[in-house]
Amino acid sequence: MGKLKINLVIAGRSYPLSVNNTIEEEGMRKAAANINQLISNYENNYAVSDKQDVLAMCALQFASKLEISSLDSKETNNEAFDKISELTKLVSDYLE
Repeated sequence: MGKLKINLVIAGRSYPLSVNNTIEEEGMRKAAANINQLISNYENNYAVSDKQDVLAMCALQFASKLEISSLDSKETNNEAFDKISELTKLVSDYLE
């Protein structure tokens, strides 16, 4: 299956893109919708008129959510690893 050509509109501008499959297309369309909704929220709630500033704020919000999620995941993984290590030690001590 070849690439799918799609067109997304973000902040009033059209962006023609190629995606590999319908799942990528759906993800791109949802991402564009989320960006446009966030742009609308910033424009309605803050005195921001420059699209560049609004897009920079959107990029910061999405990137920070990703980074925070990654940090939370690492912390959860570390906690799980610590618990597994404790359990392994308990089992090892018990079996000795």
